[in-house]
Amino acid sequence: MTNTNKPILGFCAAVSGIGKTTLLTQLIPLLVAQGLRISVIKHAHHSFDIDHEGKDSFVLREAGAVQMLLGSRKRWALITELDRIAERDTSLDIGLNELLEQLDQSLIDLILVEGFRHEPIPKIEIYRASVNKLLIADSDPSIIAIASDGEVCTSLPTLDLNNAPILVEFILNWLPRNQST
Repeated sequence: MTNTNKPILGFCAAVSGIGKTTLLTQLIPLLVAQGLRISVIKHAHHSFDIDHEGKDSFVLREAGAVQMLLGSRKRWALITELDRIAERDTSLDIGLNELLEQLDQSLIDLILVEGFRHEPIPKIEIYRASVNKLLIADSDPSIIAIASDGEVCTSLPTLDLNNAPILVEFILNWLPRNQST
């Protein structure tokens, strides 16, 4: 069970670099145009930094702050240094539930998740025939559809990966059944 009272829909693939982010950048504006307020959680398999060396926020964080909250009238960003929290085992990857707890769910209608393919949430699998990998859907009952650029042998709905409006239509039809009351 996930820590959310909002519909959550994941996008996963058997390999990285297959186009999950590209697809989401096409879907989000179309979903926003339908009046939905979207949050995205993206899994990163590597260390990353959204702060820049030399900036005050970077210097304060590097000085040892566990959390650095940077805010302006246009946006705010919270950076939490997980390796500075004594009770947290930083050898483990951060879980989806931990990230969901950080969202202000009063601001959103739908949470899109990129990655976290092993989480038991409804997911659309991105599949490219040219990669010739097995479908994750064959072993994951959480996958509700396949978005592909070619033929796929599956009983699940198959959506044209290159037709974002068709994917949005699928999501909008799926959404009412999965909205919280």
